[in-house]
Amino acid sequence: MSPVALSSFVVLAVSATLAAAQVTGTFPPVPLASKHYDYPNVPYKVDTDQGLVRGTQLGYNICNSTTEGPKSLCQTAWFTDISDFCLWAPSEPGKTVGEIEGEMIAWCSKPGHGTRLIPEGTLTGLQFLKTPDYIQLVGFMDQTKIDMVAGDFGGEMDPHGADLRGNPMGGIMFSESFGGTKQVIEWTNFLGSNAFCLKACDPAGPNAAHFCEHVYDRIGCAFNAPNAAVDKVFESCDAENADYPGVYTTNGQVVTYTQPPESLGAISTMPYVARVPSSSNCKTLTSSQLFAGLPTASSTSTGTSAAATGKTTSKTGSGSTTPTGTGKPAQTSSSDATTLAISGVSFLGVVFSALFLA
Repeated sequence: MSPVALSSFVVLAVSATLAAAQVTGTFPPVPLASKHYDYPNVPYKVDTDQGLVRGTQLGYNICNSTTEGPKSLCQTAWFTDISDFCLWAPSEPGKTVGEIEGEMIAWCSKPGHGTRLIPEGTLTGLQFLKTPDYIQLVGFMDQTKIDMVAGDFGGEMDPHGADLRGNPMGGIMFSESFGGTKQVIEWTNFLGSNAFCLKACDPAGPNAAHFCEHVYDRIGCAFNAPNAAVDKVFESCDAENADYPGVYTTNGQVVTYTQPPESLGAISTMPYVARVPSSSNCKTLTSSQLFAGLPTASSTSTGTSAAATGKTTSKTGSGSTTPTGTGKPAQTSSSDATTLAISGVSFLGVVFSALFLA
């Protein structure tokens, strides 16, 4: 082949490669929140669209014993109760949530879902609430144990995203808390500053999209998942519904909060304090009861999670544990968890940077 012919061949090859990689659009033909599946009939990858702005789905959705372990890229999460849940976290250390929110993978609290397992000792306190319309878990953790950057304020994951592909892209969730195994269509997961909240709404509920609102990504758990969680305490409760995120009553008038755009700067104050709903039938548990199946620091073996039992109490949402929403920086030391958070200055609240899509 002549030099001229070879040169022409190379140009054609490069042109073909660029054409194949060309971005053809931003929005998928079918939004992630409109992709519904009956477990276990899920595709290998939920997000198969090509040529969109954010690229392709990192992981996969068919997850089982062959995918479970420290290298899993499973993006099918579960949330049923205080002992059985998954958090969206990085697949490798070194990048903040805001940088890789579309590529997060499932880290779960018990074996059997084909995912990575949350290492023993990561979770230091949890409050689980089961309400008429949703389930909610708020907790404290050492986020570095699930490959998050130390001190990262984090972000929000949900099945929508600015481009309707979700964060993570292709991430779906199932639950056994709503009668059988059901796909959760509306859910949110905030995590960062050594704490998190996870909320999943009943797919049969008429107001699921309101209770699991996804547009308040800059005001965090304090306003999206009002609670009375305390570090070093593990409890599971029944509870009333909270108000819809962003909706509050002042002077007898029901008001809907409008989150300002990031271009206007940090949110330093809030016009309201989210109401913490009353809870009852609370059972106090221990981490050893809940997470017997998690791997230790020196082992990756899995086992069977022990049944959780405990004493029964009740409490009301008196407001004493409601965040103040002052906008002061969150602490990052795990020893400061009880003061940074739900009962303190700013639990994943107004200091959240909007580095992530809504």
